[in-house]
Amino acid sequence: MSEERIFVGILVMAAATYLPRVLPMLLLRRPIRNLRLLAFFEYVPFAVIAAMTFPDILSSTANLPSALVGAGIALLLAWLRNSLFTVALGGMAGVMLTELIQSLL
Repeated sequence: MSEERIFVGILVMAAATYLPRVLPMLLLRRPIRNLRLLAFFEYVPFAVIAAMTFPDILSSTANLPSALVGAGIALLLAWLRNSLFTVALGGMAGVMLTELIQSLL
């Protein structure tokens, strides 16, 4: 790969990450007062993180059932407002126990 292509790639990536941050500041001069739009902007980061991580959660274990059990336990613990550490440990424990039980059967 030539240095020119690498430089163009870096410029495209810089524009792709910089423009979405700068354009709202340039286009929107007044504070947003629409409650639906504010709620949308509030939940977008969570939706993006979920969309990026959920496929990896399903393919990160030896089989799908253990991944689903671990994800279910983690979601339940998060829903009950446990700490991030507790949620992670609970999900891992669920995966380990499910795979242990499956290996014994």
